[in-house]
Amino acid sequence: MPDHDAAIHLERFSESHIEGITALYNDPAVARQVLQMPFQSSEVWRQRLMADNERAVKLVALHQGTVIGNIGLEQFSRIRRSHAGSFGMGVAVAWQGKGVGSKLLAAALDVADNWMNLQRVELSVYADNEAAIGLYQKFGFETEGLFRDYAVRDGRLVDTLSMARLRRASK
Repeated sequence: MPDHDAAIHLERFSESHIEGITALYNDPAVARQVLQMPFQSSEVWRQRLMADNERAVKLVALHQGTVIGNIGLEQFSRIRRSHAGSFGMGVAVAWQGKGVGSKLLAAALDVADNWMNLQRVELSVYADNEAAIGLYQKFGFETEGLFRDYAVRDGRLVDTLSMARLRRASK
């Protein structure tokens, strides 16, 4: 059995990954589980890359040079919310359940904890995405609320959960 984890390499999102990120999020099965619109151009992702700042970390997971996952963590810019941040992520369907999400989330949370000193990390997830919810729970995220009719998916309004992981500063 191949060691998938060893074959997965993380890098900071760069110009060389734009086509791969575009393909990842234009996969209908991936677009269905995130809040991105389908059929986005590479230029949309290029603009997001150019909007890079010190309060944001954008990573890609690669297998043999192909983008198989992505996570973006951003610290909130408002001064009274600067202790918190949020993230979004996507993993290629063929790689779901194989440790890619765990590897991306572990790396992003390491930056959140040890470099950004975030005390709170938030996310929204479709309420029926049990695999993603399980991943987030594994990393200490707890459900804080239900947003009813939050987003359109497959032509219907669907619910999402608000989840967060709190890390108390040591005293």
